[in-house]
Amino acid sequence: MRLERLTLLEELLNARGVSGDEGEIRKLIGELCAKRGARTITDALGNIIAYKEKPGAKRVMLDAHMDEVGFLITGADANGTLKYQPVGGIDPRVVISKRVEIGKDRVPGVIGVKPIHISTKDDMENALKHKDLRIDIGAKDAAEAERFCPAGSYASFVSPPTRFGEERIVSRALDDRVGCLALLAALESDLPVDLICAFTAQEEVGLRGALVAAKRIRPDIGIALEGTTCNDLGDVSSEKQVVALGKGVAISFMDNSSIAHPKLRAALTDCAEVNGIAHQIKRGVAGGNDAGAIQRAYSGCPTATLSVPCRYIHSANSVANLSDIESQSELVIAFLRDFAQYEGRIFE
Repeated sequence: MRLERLTLLEELLNARGVSGDEGEIRKLIGELCAKRGARTITDALGNIIAYKEKPGAKRVMLDAHMDEVGFLITGADANGTLKYQPVGGIDPRVVISKRVEIGKDRVPGVIGVKPIHISTKDDMENALKHKDLRIDIGAKDAAEAERFCPAGSYASFVSPPTRFGEERIVSRALDDRVGCLALLAALESDLPVDLICAFTAQEEVGLRGALVAAKRIRPDIGIALEGTTCNDLGDVSSEKQVVALGKGVAISFMDNSSIAHPKLRAALTDCAEVNGIAHQIKRGVAGGNDAGAIQRAYSGCPTATLSVPCRYIHSANSVANLSDIESQSELVIAFLRDFAQYEGRIFE
């Protein structure tokens, strides 16, 4: 990955944006779209929709969600620790002892649990739930905790992007800042389609932003650029590995929210093969993404999903391969650049 692309990815990853509180990442993306000459609007739900219009051409909606998983503060206990609810799908096993930042002032905290020394056998043998955990901000009592972090405050993981290994990066929010990076690359390109890039809000809590955006855009084709679960470690047999790091962008057949349009999926696969772009088939049918909302808006449209494999997704420390991130951008740009070759096949 070129240095300027890596720097841009890190800038996106450093911005916060838990579902429903996307203001910081939205401001950054708005500025980046303007630098690329795109006309933008921000709708009532908080989506940024960026236009590079070519009237008369097929209207293509590229989608990536801005939001990330995190936490919502719901109150405080007498000892000064904070109660919370997860925002999005977060396994409670991955949050213990993780650092967080809360509210606009970025109040530091740590998600705590009672120490092993006083845990019972049942404690050790049963997975803890979010209701068993608290966020410690160093407050002496509930009043102090609520003064710094009142109910309704949002908390995000603290995990600055870090390079490690030969070409890997670890960070929170790789899902889906990798997709946002791909959309920005598309906006830099001169493509022969009526291009609308939707940076959506509230994907992690029910694909809400994408539904609103798709109803506004009414695309002829929708492509979701995502991060997806990896499952390629440990004693997992090859047939149960959803995707693997370092083998390229993942092209989905289906997930729990959508089934890829067969002709569009085949065209994307052919494009990857013709252009020598590393790719793999997503073998697991799990999760869901904005394609499910896009394909059902109004009269519907052909949709597909191109994903970057991420280990430890929805945690403080997701891991992705830089080459997989690049192949996602390369494939969507190559497909739209050569769209005339595939248009007839998709709409015949």
